[in-house]
Amino acid sequence: MVLLLDPRSSWTSAGVSLSMFLFCWLLIFLADSSVADVIDLEWEVEYMHWSPDCIESVVMGINGRFPGPTINATAGDTINIKLTNGLHTEGVVIHWHGITQVGTPWADGTASISQCAINAGETFVYRFKVDKAGTFFYHGHFGMQRSAGLYGSLIVNEVAPKAEPVPKAILSYDGEFTLLLSDWWHQNVHTQEVDLSGVPLRFIGEPQAILMNGRGQFSCSAAAHFNKVKQCNYTATPQCQPQPLHVDPDKTYRIRIASTTALSSLNFKIQDHELKVVEADGNYVEPFSVDDLDVYSGESYSVLLRTKKTSGNYWISIGVRGRKSTTPPALTILNYSPVPWEKHPSSAPPVHPDWNDYSRSKSFSNKIKAPLDAEQKGYKSPPEKQGRRIVLLNTQHTVKDQIKWMINDISLALPSTPYLGAIKYSLNEAFSQDTLHENYSNPDYDITLPRNANAKISDAVYKLEYNETIDVILQNANMLNKNHSEIHPWHLHGHDFWVLGYGEGKFNGTDLETEFNTKNPPLRNTVVVYPYGWTALRFVADNPGVWAFHCHIEPHLHMGMGVVFAEAVDKIKEMDINNKAFMCGFTGDMFRESFGKKG
Repeated sequence: MVLLLDPRSSWTSAGVSLSMFLFCWLLIFLADSSVADVIDLEWEVEYMHWSPDCIESVVMGINGRFPGPTINATAGDTINIKLTNGLHTEGVVIHWHGITQVGTPWADGTASISQCAINAGETFVYRFKVDKAGTFFYHGHFGMQRSAGLYGSLIVNEVAPKAEPVPKAILSYDGEFTLLLSDWWHQNVHTQEVDLSGVPLRFIGEPQAILMNGRGQFSCSAAAHFNKVKQCNYTATPQCQPQPLHVDPDKTYRIRIASTTALSSLNFKIQDHELKVVEADGNYVEPFSVDDLDVYSGESYSVLLRTKKTSGNYWISIGVRGRKSTTPPALTILNYSPVPWEKHPSSAPPVHPDWNDYSRSKSFSNKIKAPLDAEQKGYKSPPEKQGRRIVLLNTQHTVKDQIKWMINDISLALPSTPYLGAIKYSLNEAFSQDTLHENYSNPDYDITLPRNANAKISDAVYKLEYNETIDVILQNANMLNKNHSEIHPWHLHGHDFWVLGYGEGKFNGTDLETEFNTKNPPLRNTVVVYPYGWTALRFVADNPGVWAFHCHIEPHLHMGMGVVFAEAVDKIKEMDINNKAFMCGFTGDMFRESFGKKG
């Protein structure tokens, strides 16, 4: 800080010392008011009785709450969470979805990849920086604990929106809401895990309810007089009472929407209202208006809602897309002041698009572009060319009569020793050192036929060179049952990537010039691949660590639908490593010996 004084001022008199001290203290205080904070939290993960959909179940909560506490931070802040596992009989980790963990790869919260599972009764400290504004969330990443309810919202605000290159569309709004979307089963996750691994496979089936901020309804409805279902008794079960969004007429509101669903692709709609999309996965986009939007598992958005000039109540509805589901839409109320929120709209809830209207879904995906001004905060232009292309073929096959999801004939299994520690300390026997396929093993493969290959289960990884530009082609194909291909939302840890484009049928390597968008592709951390189609993305391997890349549908990941990228682990500074993340698995003595030599 430089302080300039006028020599004619009384500040140069004998009393300058006290005045100078007070003035400097004031300036330092004002300066410090914009300095990043450290947010200290203490959490305990535990099972507890809860009624998310008006039926009592056992859920996984944090500090007695479901969903877990919302974290509100500002870009540049450091999050410091002392997490204690109170589950008694199983491990736990938490992944901070969308946070790239630059410099802190061991805090990514992926069991067997970035850290050991935190054992029952043990405590682990997650400390990481949230370096950019956006709508994020967190969730369990061990077994299928996300399906059990281990999740919550993580909101990172702009430091000073009017002083930063934030799109004009979101410089000013009158209020803000956060909606975390999820799905819910009455069957517990341990039964689901056994069923998915069994012979024959027993699929988990459709969820009993869709939840908004942990609240939904089963066998009763907020719109009972329209659909001939009994009215919910919220007095008896207040934990499932929907949370209305209270608004005033003729105002603008920002609604942050994120999906941590285990299975369901969703469609978000507000009756008789238009939505303007301004953010996707923590990155600003060129604003565009829609009547409704698809939200796949792992995705997040900010939309702007302009309210009408007259008061009234309107339905907010969340319906299932991409599956022929029996799960009814989730409902709550957009409540205009001064109308009581309990006064339901006079018309029925809005109707969602057909579950298999993929043309409509693709049209929405293609509307998401980078801001017109490439200098907008958080946006970088992609490298013009890729240095390496990896084609990942999504199929099914059986291994020892188990139905598994396959990526290039490999179903992912995770080792007992976290990859990050094993690679850093050269424990090569901790996981397979096999080289993985980077393209179709059979170039003539027909994506409409069931996969018939020498499929296997493996924990081998893709090794990436530092600063290498990687193109990944997600190629969707047939499942084992004839004429069936599903939607898969893929999430990359440790990076945002540019979505270069979507295509129909089989990617043949010549689609580059005609289908790829390298001018204004959006930055995302999650992207969908449509049935019998392909999706192309590009990222730069500039974040040393070991990062999961996987389908965000929980049963699919459990059945092996993912890969692991090991990226310049040698460049991670040993002095920065949280060694407590790796004290398990391969041989504890070898780890202790390695850590001992390094002090």
